[in-house]
Amino acid sequence: MSKIMCTSYLSGVLILAWMLTMAAAQNSGSHNYADALSKCLMFFEGQRSGKLPPSQRITWRKDSGLKDGSDVGMDLVGGYYDAGDNVKFNFPMAFTTTMLSWSVLEFGQLMGSELPHALEAIRWGSDYLLKSTSVPDSVVGVVGDPNGDHTCWERPEDMTTPRTTYVVNKEKPGSEVAAETAAALAASSMVFKDSDKFYSASLLNRSIQVFEFADKYRGSYNDSIGEGACPFYCDFSGYKDELIWGAAWLYKATKIPQYWDYVKNNIQFLGPTVVRNINGILVASLTGDVTEFGWDSKHAGINILVSQVSFQEQCYDPNNANPFIPKADQLVCSILPQSPAQKSVTYSPGGLLFKPGGSNLQHSTSLSFLLMAYAGYMKASNKVIDCGNNFVVTPASLVNFTKGQVDYILGSNPLGMSYMVGYGQKFPQKIHHRGSVNPSMENNLQQMQCHEGDLYFKSNDPNPNILVGAIVGGPAEDDTFEDSRSNVQQSEPTTYINAPFVGVLANFLKG
Repeated sequence: MSKIMCTSYLSGVLILAWMLTMAAAQNSGSHNYADALSKCLMFFEGQRSGKLPPSQRITWRKDSGLKDGSDVGMDLVGGYYDAGDNVKFNFPMAFTTTMLSWSVLEFGQLMGSELPHALEAIRWGSDYLLKSTSVPDSVVGVVGDPNGDHTCWERPEDMTTPRTTYVVNKEKPGSEVAAETAAALAASSMVFKDSDKFYSASLLNRSIQVFEFADKYRGSYNDSIGEGACPFYCDFSGYKDELIWGAAWLYKATKIPQYWDYVKNNIQFLGPTVVRNINGILVASLTGDVTEFGWDSKHAGINILVSQVSFQEQCYDPNNANPFIPKADQLVCSILPQSPAQKSVTYSPGGLLFKPGGSNLQHSTSLSFLLMAYAGYMKASNKVIDCGNNFVVTPASLVNFTKGQVDYILGSNPLGMSYMVGYGQKFPQKIHHRGSVNPSMENNLQQMQCHEGDLYFKSNDPNPNILVGAIVGGPAEDDTFEDSRSNVQQSEPTTYINAPFVGVLANFLKG
């Protein structure tokens, strides 16, 4: 367990300055974080489903999914495609909306002219989540038959595969997707609290209703909607973390004591083991409750989010049973490369953080966001962390570490490759993304059938449509990168890679 110090750091303790040593120092020049933030937000416009507005900036994308929900008598037009496919997976979409909202709540004041675009990105998601929860005691989990969709390489504007709607309800519950939706609605309600009070109240009221449904009718959407969820977005960490996560966001939005009590009373039921699907093999992680964070597992995010409440209420006392700050500290000590604590991550020779599983940059962006947010909470409380052996972490240490991850993603790496499409001089040209690969509607109005896009997928030519701002899965652990549509883990972008990066980039604009 880490030793924690409140108020001023203890005299006589050596504060170790550190940051990652980049293997390619020649590529470590400064970056245009404002440009990167602008592009990072523009990516979400490329992932839009539904009727596109006149303000649409990625113009090669057109209207799609205009009859979504008609099979169950609902209007489910809108929302986001999660990645390079044409399915609307509500579980990762809700997490994306939560993280975009958290980004604005923490760093929106730094976004300047990009703040309206961030609000648009959130509202595109929250509008859809309101539609998805419009029927009491039910939540839409997925729109679009994933198996059918993944069989066809076609543009979203052309979709010929079934747009099946998968719903969880009292008889077939899905607590993880429902509770994450509640978290997203609560978080976004805070974003719009001052600018649109009526909309904010609608989001918050719906969040309360959806959370009650998620908690009252417990069960996994893995079982309830089957092939709609698995193997694409199976929940491997269980739904209890989403329930606590949802309650934490509701407490943050409402300050109603029952939600705080829910968090404190249930955190003990989050077991220390998280099961992950790594290349089709189930692997148990014994430190999952401290170190895991993403669309599936909210464990580390809960501790960081709730730590702010703990800091505000009192200076941490080692004799206090409150577990959130110690676990947040444990996360920090498990990540920093020079910390003597047991590591939850590894690093490439060039300094990129790695965790098991595909699309590795989701880990780098999500954990970087948590560390950046925690640095702010620590600074406000005059707190440092002793990881042992006199290795003491300051808020500045976390900022320096995060900057190293950001700069690596933007091109300060052995390949000099930016992993954000459209940023810098060298970036992935053949990303795994149907809309980017196939000819745009502007150049080919004729509807393309299921397998007509195969020719373009197999082509060695760069994608004709640049999906500006898309952050791909990223390099291998030896810093190599295969710019190939077939290498899905490296070349496919996702909304939940970009969403936390929005907040991280915004923080560096103040410099």
